[in-house]
Amino acid sequence: MAKTLKDLRPVYVVGIGWHRYQPLSETPYVMLGLPAIRQALSDAGITWPDVESSYIGTGLLGMAAGRAMLKHLGATGRPLVHIENASASGSAAFRHACIEVAAGIADVSLAIGVDKPGVVQRAFTKTGIGNLADDAIVPFTHFALLTNEYAHKHGVKPQDVALVAVKNHRNGALNPNAHRQQERSLDEILGGKPVSGTLTALQCCPVGEGAAAVIVASEDAIKRLGIDPGRAIRVTASAASSEGAGAHAAADAAITKDTIADALKQASLAPTNVDVLELHDAFTVEELHYVEAMGVCKPGQAIHLLKEGAFDIGGQMAVSPSGGLIAMGHPIGPTGVGQIGEIAMQLRGEAGARQHKGAKVGLAHMVGLGAVCYVHVLQRP
Repeated sequence: MAKTLKDLRPVYVVGIGWHRYQPLSETPYVMLGLPAIRQALSDAGITWPDVESSYIGTGLLGMAAGRAMLKHLGATGRPLVHIENASASGSAAFRHACIEVAAGIADVSLAIGVDKPGVVQRAFTKTGIGNLADDAIVPFTHFALLTNEYAHKHGVKPQDVALVAVKNHRNGALNPNAHRQQERSLDEILGGKPVSGTLTALQCCPVGEGAAAVIVASEDAIKRLGIDPGRAIRVTASAASSEGAGAHAAADAAITKDTIADALKQASLAPTNVDVLELHDAFTVEELHYVEAMGVCKPGQAIHLLKEGAFDIGGQMAVSPSGGLIAMGHPIGPTGVGQIGEIAMQLRGEAGARQHKGAKVGLAHMVGLGAVCYVHVLQRP
């Protein structure tokens, strides 16, 4: 039988750091990544030579970006792995850092996501094999159609779905690391630049630049390096999957349902046990789809819970307290790592104005081009 993280030695998040997610600037990517790593090292109370391996998640920078960046911290000769997995690049980097520590191969590992916008040609355009469907509908039109389908199926207005953006912009306004830091009314969001169907620009995630870093460690390392155990957050589940046969229009929700179920089973938790949820809300309707796929409520009920404030900070479950991809931003490589940092901050009780009172369990979820899905569960010991 395959093993899970709970079958291996415990692994903990001990350090977190960011460079603010922001619009494209002239700042070199190295100067985005290094501050995030240094902040994570300082947060953990350790030094760079204490890190025994590094995993770099990036989707837009090109070959061997981490090597050119990490050498400025000092050439330690330690293992370095680059990971590209579309929007889930950072999530994949975090998973493999956790696995290495849990397996006893390393005691301390770094997961860093860093990216800057760039022109990247997707692999399916280079296969040499014709496919009429892959590029028939661009992502924002796909999700505009799903928005209309959700509204029609569940008897709500498509404009109601924009309430997801109202909540997430409100959360992002409280987050100094967020790309968008301005609270928006429903009228402002609906009156924004039209994108497709009822979707406006403020209902879609901005793809900018930035960095996020997380350091994970074993119990042995926490004791040996004098890391504060009271701020260490345990990673109790890591689940990953890829698309199966029979993919359909809501393939992202289908893969999400299976992967979240796997992660919750690993952690011996029910959906209602989750206090803080960070989702891949690249478009507003995705939050509703994924909350329902998770099993928090029945299909069509998420919009009503949203209206009641159940997903607000301080509500039944804080959904995307960071601002989510819609307000926190989606710089690709850093996104999944930044979700872990937000959850760790919440479970430590250090999230300030965004703090969800009494948070003990957090779940982070990312998909990558609909073909892969990563879910992690973190718990306060």
